[in-house]
Amino acid sequence: MRVLHVIARMNFGGTARYLVELNNGLTANGIENFIAAGHVEGKESIDPSVQAISIISIPSLARSLNPPKDFNAAFELRKIVAEIKPDIVHTHTFKAGLITRLQTGALKRVVQKDIKFIHTFHGHLFDDPEFSGPKAQVIAGIERVLAKKTDVLVSVGLKVSTDLIARKIGTSQQFVNIPPGVRALPVAERSEARAKFGISAEHSAIGWIARVTGVKNPMRAIEVARALPDTQFLLAGGGDLLDEIRAKAPENMKILGWSEPTELFAASDLILSTSENEGMPIALIEAQLAGLPVVATDAGSVAEVVLDGRTGFVTSKDSAELITACKRLIERPELRAEMGQNARTHASKYFSIDGMVDSHLSLYNQVMK
Repeated sequence: MRVLHVIARMNFGGTARYLVELNNGLTANGIENFIAAGHVEGKESIDPSVQAISIISIPSLARSLNPPKDFNAAFELRKIVAEIKPDIVHTHTFKAGLITRLQTGALKRVVQKDIKFIHTFHGHLFDDPEFSGPKAQVIAGIERVLAKKTDVLVSVGLKVSTDLIARKIGTSQQFVNIPPGVRALPVAERSEARAKFGISAEHSAIGWIARVTGVKNPMRAIEVARALPDTQFLLAGGGDLLDEIRAKAPENMKILGWSEPTELFAASDLILSTSENEGMPIALIEAQLAGLPVVATDAGSVAEVVLDGRTGFVTSKDSAELITACKRLIERPELRAEMGQNARTHASKYFSIDGMVDSHLSLYNQVMK
């Protein structure tokens, strides 16, 4: 069986690591697996995990809309499909799904066989400030059309599929829920990590790691930091808001830029997520695998990762609630320890790589019958 995965970009973050792990697991199980990807734009960087695998480049493909380049990307993809002759084309992210599924008929004619098409929603754009109002309506309309051209729709979380079906994107019969498989990261030595970031023994530390962009709302993290001046905050990530965040960060917040999560997790007592929108946040799963409790806004499938009151706290998008939850964990080290252990147990059980790979193998076998 030959499977071609198509993604707009392998930027620093959970989706890239998800696809690398899936690629390795499928290959180990006898699937001829290929990944075709566009390029990373602006201040984003390629995820380091990508160095371990082979990527087929689609030079014209990127996240942002650009009709002339998108037309070229569709043509470049057609050439790749003609060469590989996949049995299944599996798309990831909106842009890759768009340029691929708009030409399902043409791609089948290129290889002269009935290719099956699968699309994974790693989240959706409907709560993203960048895609509000009329943009959201246009995207929803496009996704409804594309869903009709797709054999199976995969969601990484139940909330993601529920939101999409509510917008009449696909049907419940089309959707399959496959939670991501996440590998526990090696955690650096705590005292060394804290020394590197200048955190003294008497101070607690809260980590934040994501793209520094509107949908992750790092300004909300600044509000929390200002309300807890005796706690050190470590903000890791890059993006279009990085310079603005640097300028507005209070004295107790260090802006790290792109950083290894292994050091961030080692130095932190808990992890904070302030997102407006999420799919299935890999970074929060990695944090829990490292034994850290998480305080997060209720966005996307966050509540499927962070069990409110057991592995951390899931709050509304009101900064006051985030502050209260963080303060509670900072002031009660025994609660942090209990929730941290619960977090590791939960994440290890529900987000295994073997489970993710086995679910994809089962899905591929089913669609090829």
